[in-house]
Amino acid sequence: MKVNKFQAKRIDRKYRQTINAIPEKIFPLLCPVREAQWLEGWSCNMIYSESGLAENGAVFSTSSEGEEDTVWVITKHDCELWQVEFTRFTHNCRICVLKIAVTPKDQTRSYVDICYTYTGITAAGNNFIDNFTEEAFLDAVIFWEKSMNYFLETGQKLKKA
Repeated sequence: MKVNKFQAKRIDRKYRQTINAIPEKIFPLLCPVREAQWLEGWSCNMIYSESGLAENGAVFSTSSEGEEDTVWVITKHDCELWQVEFTRFTHNCRICVLKIAVTPKDQTRSYVDICYTYTGITAAGNNFIDNFTEEAFLDAVIFWEKSMNYFLETGQKLKKA
């Protein structure tokens, strides 16, 4: 057995969004294909999905300017509990497990609980973790929250400032 001297780092980032819709309206938007309809700058390449949308076992990739190519697998997609889980692999860098759960807040709003767990698999991954600040995380998930609410209200994408 090979002894690995690399010491992986791990970080969790969590946030609770409030979305102005019921879970039945929100959950279908938590799909890599549908996300492009409401989140400015998002695009993906669906590699495998029987339905063409989010489902257990679906595989897709993302790549954007300044970002590494990443392969994603939907490891949980539960339409009854409104929970979805993605595992993403950024080659020679890091693994991320993204868990999202939607729960009703009241008659017209819902909570969307988001948890990212990043694990470095190389020095580059550990460096990503060292530089993944709470501020950068909050900027992203708050823009996501505003974008979804804007889309649900107007049917349009919110433009980045």
